[in-house]
Amino acid sequence: MASSQMIRRASRLLHSGGVIAYPTEGVFGLGCLPNNATAVYKILQVKGRDVSKGLILIASDARQLDDWIDLGDAEIPSTESNPTTWIVPATDAAPSWIRGAHETVAVRLTTHPIARALCEEAASCIVSTSANLSGHPPARNATVLRRQFSPLVDYVVPGQCGPARGASEIRDIRTNRIVRPA
Repeated sequence: MASSQMIRRASRLLHSGGVIAYPTEGVFGLGCLPNNATAVYKILQVKGRDVSKGLILIASDARQLDDWIDLGDAEIPSTESNPTTWIVPATDAAPSWIRGAHETVAVRLTTHPIARALCEEAASCIVSTSANLSGHPPARNATVLRRQFSPLVDYVVPGQCGPARGASEIRDIRTNRIVRPA
């Protein structure tokens, strides 16, 4: 489990433009602050991911997403037992390096204690894309993560993934349609 000192270190790195790897509900994630285009493009380059696909933002509190999404009168549903990422209309402030080729943003209120602590310490939502090379399975094991990503990121936050067994389900908040099953 990551100590509070490790969480503070990761937060300082995020605020200085760094890229970190960290455990989430189902897989290890690669993250940075979403308003830092240089850090976002570093993640995209590391993964070999096209910017047009867009990225997921995680938050410990829905207020951290206010600048990025337009929920209108809706609320992000609680999904403690089954982590769900929601496709939500983007605000005009959401840049293309987060939205990709979409008018929406993918967001999740994280229930993972380390991911939550990172968002709280950083006082921000963070980018959360699976720690994998494009087309390969995401890392769920710390050994695999370190082997593949330690030289490519600024810090690996220690911890375990769980309780989910893989990447989160993705649903459209407007229609409840499943975009990606869990």
